[in-house]
Amino acid sequence: MRRIALSVAASTMTLSLAACGALGASGSSDGASPTQGNDLTVGLLLPEKANTRYEQFDYPIFKKKVESLTGNEGRVEYANAEASASKQAEQLQKMVDDKVDVIVLDAVDAHAIAGGVRKAKDAGIPVIAYDRLAEGPIDGYISFDNELVGEVQGRSLLEAMPDAGASSKIVMMNGASTDPNAKQFKTGALSELNGKVTIAESYDTKDWKPENAQANMAEAIAEIGADNIAGVYSANDGMAGGIIKALKAAGVTDLPPIVGQDAELAAVQRILVGEQYMSVYKSYPKEAENAAEMAVARVQGRDIQFDSLARDKVDSPTDKDIPTQLVPIVALTAENIKETVIADGIYEVSDICTAKYRSACAEADLK
Repeated sequence: MRRIALSVAASTMTLSLAACGALGASGSSDGASPTQGNDLTVGLLLPEKANTRYEQFDYPIFKKKVESLTGNEGRVEYANAEASASKQAEQLQKMVDDKVDVIVLDAVDAHAIAGGVRKAKDAGIPVIAYDRLAEGPIDGYISFDNELVGEVQGRSLLEAMPDAGASSKIVMMNGASTDPNAKQFKTGALSELNGKVTIAESYDTKDWKPENAQANMAEAIAEIGADNIAGVYSANDGMAGGIIKALKAAGVTDLPPIVGQDAELAAVQRILVGEQYMSVYKSYPKEAENAAEMAVARVQGRDIQFDSLARDKVDSPTDKDIPTQLVPIVALTAENIKETVIADGIYEVSDICTAKYRSACAEADLK
């Protein structure tokens, strides 16, 4: 996967093309799908509800953008798999049976869903992988630079541990083994952490569930000793919440630095009061809106627009040179909450600064 410099370059190129009017142009190539009008149906398959982003941001933003792009003639057929790969396979098959025009897929299990992707392709339905790179004949992919996410998390954890050395013990709470993103996050984090701290315990957390992370952390505390844990890498914010519960249950009052990802509201509040050191903010509006643009352009045969939105290439275990867009990321700390999630309209100050957090908000100049 190309690094963030190319991701930013791709974004800049897209903006330049938009300014020149290229994104509104129509075009075709030998591989173009038949032109479809605005009366189209986009299937959206999201993986789970434990992470609040999917129901709160991705789906409504994606739906609104599809409607905007199609003059309110297009519709979104939506299904959430609730962390079940078998359920998602059934949902995908239903969309194939319903003859939707294009499918946007965030896979629960990137490998297991490959057969369903092939069935969609055989039925003439393009599939765009969203956030996680599914296997099978994918027409396009939009996500973030996942190794860079892990690097930012690992680097931030080290910054929060200024006195750390090779003997300092940390716990790594990685994501689900069925999610290819989790492997990339881990790879990126290890590139920063290896040789600089001791990874005393490392877990792949089933289904990304906070309760599983909490159980894993309780086990790590029993093995290492709460006072011997100098820091915790958590692949996302939901699991960071479970980790903190385990530490508090073990009687820890001075929490070690904990890093996360996704900028969940609860995590932003924890960052304000110092329970969590940082999160990685990924612009879900940009990802969801651009995915909607890719889907509509692909099914309408507007290849110039599609190509301008997907100028990078990545490989999956089954396919090579998948047209890709990588969306930039930001390390979220107490210092830049205003410039990130508030400025982008993800949260209002009133969402964050409830009574419990009013004092911390005042200190951070959130008003």
